[in-house]
Amino acid sequence: KLPLTVEEIMNFGESNRELFIKSSTYSIIPITVTEMGLTISWIFSSDPKSISFSVVYQESEDTPLDQCKVLIPMTRCNSHKETIRGQVKVRNSGIYTLIFDNTFSRFISKRVFYHLTVERPVIYDGSDFP
Repeated sequence: KLPLTVEEIMNFGESNRELFIKSSTYSIIPITVTEMGLTISWIFSSDPKSISFSVVYQESEDTPLDQCKVLIPMTRCNSHKETIRGQVKVRNSGIYTLIFDNTFSRFISKRVFYHLTVERPVIYDGSDFP
């Protein structure tokens, strides 16, 4: 488990992060968000083979897991062959959890190289008009 805040992600810079996921396990990256309208984006690849990926929304840490909303269902990604990109719009404050799942692999541990970004919406106020 690697909990992050929006500010921490904004301070990532351009560098990639790395997760080591043992065979038959999974890693989660919970991102706590307090403001609406943000866009959380990710790019990742895995080595040596595929990894499963999902995004889940939880209103608060007290929300039971069976009441969490699945935003992106668990999907097996050929991220060892191509870079996977995606994003989710923040509609409610809460915890947006990225799940990298290697439970299907009985013997092979994986490395996941990922980069996260958070963007605030550009709010146009019309100030450049005469």
